[in-house]
Amino acid sequence: MKAAYIRQPGPPDSIEYGDLPAPQCGPGQILVQVSAVSVNPIDTYIRGGANYWPLPNPFIIGCDFAGTIVEVGREVQTHHVGQRVWGSNQGLLGRQGTFAEIIAIDPKWAYPTSEGATDRDMAAIALVGITAHLGLFSRAQLKPKELIFVRGGTGGVSSMVLQMAKAVGATVITTAGSPEKATRCRELGADHVIEYNRESLADRLKELAPEGVQVFWETLRDPDFDFAVGAMAPNARMILMAGRDARPPFPVGPFYVKGCSLHGFAMFKESAESQAASAADINHWVRTGLLRSQIDRVLPLQDAAEAHRLQEQHTLQKNSSLAGKIVLETNHSNHEYHG
Repeated sequence: MKAAYIRQPGPPDSIEYGDLPAPQCGPGQILVQVSAVSVNPIDTYIRGGANYWPLPNPFIIGCDFAGTIVEVGREVQTHHVGQRVWGSNQGLLGRQGTFAEIIAIDPKWAYPTSEGATDRDMAAIALVGITAHLGLFSRAQLKPKELIFVRGGTGGVSSMVLQMAKAVGATVITTAGSPEKATRCRELGADHVIEYNRESLADRLKELAPEGVQVFWETLRDPDFDFAVGAMAPNARMILMAGRDARPPFPVGPFYVKGCSLHGFAMFKESAESQAASAADINHWVRTGLLRSQIDRVLPLQDAAEAHRLQEQHTLQKNSSLAGKIVLETNHSNHEYHG
């Protein structure tokens, strides 16, 4: 089978594309013929040498996938051959990744694909959608009519946060770096969009939320906590997506006087049951049109190195060139490739 993999950590050019033996289906596993995958920042960290856990060698990169089950282990009762599925949480904790034509996985990480949804859509939604759901509802416990601020509404996780918050009846304030991205945020349902390159974020947010927001979703790798805490209402909740090495100053006094709470979490450490519950809501919202994928571009799987370069430029070098996810498709996809 064709796959994108590394033999040792390194830059994007360390990714090889070629033939590897297809995995065997264990008694408690399913084999999925992969149609689409997507790139996440954590994929680039692992490929670059982040020493989170030992990796198989060769190591197939990638977390997210969507495709069709082609074999079911004898102990599996929950899934069947021919079923379309999507999922995430692969390529983590020592598991092989998804950038391959065939993957063998534990069925607890595979969710049924809603009728009408494409594999491209579900691959793009997988990790970012589950992350957004866990943060909004397990951690922040967002309620209808609450006011939420989320940075960068066209981003991978942020676009999911925006849409899910609207799906439950919250009011969403977000930011955009261009008129085009601002328009896209409004199309996704944002109530207010602050174009930070032409207006003051602090002043505009104060106008829109004079009493503060109930939920502040921070996507910056190195947050400005003085700004964030100042923008939060009493008893507000903040969700963090900071970089692992971030060490910004934190205004403890103003934070605790307001009675606020701060939540950080790693999606891949959440239980299979929690992630499946998130997937069920995601499937419902996709099926009813309340949740749409946000895809910047689609590439063939053999362009995995280029996809990693683009993601790294966006995430680490702060070159805001992406408005959504990079999706890659295998030869099993029915779609034509396009940039």
